[in-house]
Amino acid sequence: MSKRYRITRELQGNGESISLEECKRYFEDKPDFDYTPEYTVHGSTTVTIPGDFFLWRIGSAVIPFRHYQGDLYASGTNEAVIPKMMDVASDLRADVVEG
Repeated sequence: MSKRYRITRELQGNGESISLEECKRYFEDKPDFDYTPEYTVHGSTTVTIPGDFFLWRIGSAVIPFRHYQGDLYASGTNEAVIPKMMDVASDLRADVVEG
């Protein structure tokens, strides 16, 4: 089972969340990220999930970072996501927590 990680400012105690607008500004300068208002998963069936996604392209893999209720979420399925999450969290002045 894969782990899910959350990039959040909740632990800082100042009540400041990560806004969607802030994420859009941050990721627009990152050539390996693209914004999309939905994410489609292809497998035995195809599922399209509405939301605010920043798709990280690394080699042939696409890893979604999802903005939801003031936080960013990503799956730890690909081991390359951990250092990338740490970089994003540092740049956004946030923490990474499991869950």
